[in-house]
Amino acid sequence: MEMAVKSGYWPLYRYNPTLGAEGKNPFVLDSLRPSIPVKEYAYNETRYSSLLRSNSEHAEKLMDFAQQVVDSKWALYEEMATRNANDFLPDTRMPIEK
Repeated sequence: MEMAVKSGYWPLYRYNPTLGAEGKNPFVLDSLRPSIPVKEYAYNETRYSSLLRSNSEHAEKLMDFAQQVVDSKWALYEEMATRNANDFLPDTRMPIEK
């Protein structure tokens, strides 16, 4: 689990909507920025390393894609953690269509 968190594959965060009412950001990112690549975590897991042994080319393509996903999600989470509390409120200016 520690490696999954360190790789960003399993980020630790909290979302508490009641903090918004206090003017605080309801999204709290608890994990540190990823410090190891996803494949360092994944290839320690049998479910992923077996694919590497059976089809290394395909496994590497999938691992590259997994790293891109983690990088994108992490960038979003970091951005969300710096938002103003009001950024999490629904936009009441837009009418809801039925």
